Amino acid sequence: MTSGVALDRVSVSFGDFLAVSEVSLEVGSGEFFSFLGPSGCGKTTLLRTISGFVEPTEGRVLIGGADMSGIGPDRRPTALIFQNLALFPMMTVADNIGYGLRVRGVPRKARRDTVDRLLDLIALGDQGGKRVDELSGGQKQRVAIARALAVEPKVLLLDEPLSALDLKLRQHMRNELRAIQRRVGITFIYITHDQGEALTMSDRVAVMNRGVIEQIGDGRAVYEQPRTAFVAGFVGENNALPGRVAAAAGEFATVETAIGPLRGRNVRHLMTGSDAVLFVRPESLRLDPPADAERLGVTAAGAAFEGNLTHLTFTTAAGSRLTMTVGRGGALPPGPGSAAVVGYTPDDGLVLPREGFGDA
Repeated sequence: MTSGVALDRVSVSFGDFLAVSEVSLEVGSGEFFSFLGPSGCGKTTLLRTISGFVEPTEGRVLIGGADMSGIGPDRRPTALIFQNLALFPMMTVADNIGYGLRVRGVPRKARRDTVDRLLDLIALGDQGGKRVDELSGGQKQRVAIARALAVEPKVLLLDEPLSALDLKLRQHMRNELRAIQRRVGITFIYITHDQGEALTMSDRVAVMNRGVIEQIGDGRAVYEQPRTAFVAGFVGENNALPGRVAAAAGEFATVETAIGPLRGRNVRHLMTGSDAVLFVRPESLRLDPPADAERLGVTAAGAAFEGNLTHLTFTTAAGSRLTMTVGRGGALPPGPGSAAVVGYTPDDGLVLPREGFGDA
């Protein structure tokens, strides 16, 4: 059996509440695939449906081409790592890792060999005799991964396993997780609301909103080429200027906004009169832009220093706020209250339908 996963028009309802609506997608064998979205969007419900803890109201889950209908979680070729890890605190690290093998009746010698191999895999080769409650947060994460891998699943399912860690440790564990996945070569399906996790670790990302998939793509495509207003607003920072399409010609559209007409790429081919939102990433804005740029008169409101980056805030004549990000050595405005002109090239503006705007 291969380790590919397919969702065929999967819907999940709880009473009158539709948690997941007609989701169809394929996760390739050996792929690191993430579901990204806000709380309540349906991503954890999908994970539990793949694992067998929830049966779809409609549609099918297939793993390795086999229909999983009616097959419980204990008989599926999957392992699930919960958000709270669910390790046994009074057991040793080795006993935790070997627990699933012991339950399956694997002989002691084979069990010990597997545990030793996995301890080396997670770089805890000399920690097997420690109790779990003696470990750091990052070490516990690795033990949970090893315990899941011990039963040799075809698919490893991870439900926001890094959410309880501090920022530095989360960033470190992203690299650890990705490295482990590449070494073992099995399919990882990862749930997160943290875009940094999804973009840095995943081969592909599915962005969810209100039970539906808004977009699937690699991290760069989802960030640089969002297809909906929700994705543009949820994935990364973005300046959003709502309005109506005043003109559309070729690859570009002009949106009449509260601060005047502004151009951007019309990737969804919106027609004149359509409700739209113009998005401009903070890193695409420039102070004192050239004459052929889209220019906006603004007032400097503040600056937030963040080491290698500074985030500048401006107010427009309509009272809305814009954010601009500059690197070290970048030009800064004179100070709060001073007048300034910011701008962007039309290629860096993105015009999208207004539907879903404000959900992010």
